[in-house]
Amino acid sequence: MPIVQIHLLEGRSLEQKKQLVSEVTGAICRSIEVKPEQVRIILQEMSMDCYSVGGGLFSEKGS
Repeated sequence: MPIVQIHLLEGRSLEQKKQLVSEVTGAICRSIEVKPEQVRIILQEMSMDCYSVGGGLFSEKGS
């Protein structure tokens, strides 16, 4: 049973997350020959205040 953890910044729509897990599941099934019901995906969303790039908070980078 493959388990995948994906960290991403908050702000994606429900439709975007559905598409992401569908495509990741498909890739896993094709590459290691497992059934979709065997795939587990954990989406962990972070606020921009909880992510740092280059020593500064991402929320302060204006990105």
